[in-house]
Amino acid sequence: MHTETHLALHHLRAAGLRGEADAYRLAAMARRPRHLRTRLGWTLVEIGLRLAATPRTAPTVPSC
Repeated sequence: MHTETHLALHHLRAAGLRGEADAYRLAAMARRPRHLRTRLGWTLVEIGLRLAATPRTAPTVPSC
C-alpha cells in the first residue's frame, strides 16, 4: 500500500475514534450522578455494622 494512502486511512480511523470517544464522554456526563447515592449507601452500611457490633447490655433496674 502506498504510504500516503496508508497515512490517509490512519487519519480517517483516528478521527473516527476521537468522535467515538467524544460521544462516550458526552453520554457519561449526561448520566445521573451516583456519587452522593453511593456515599450515602456506604454510610448506612457503616452505621449498621457499628450498631451490630456494639455489645448490648441489659438495662439495670433500680432497687427500691
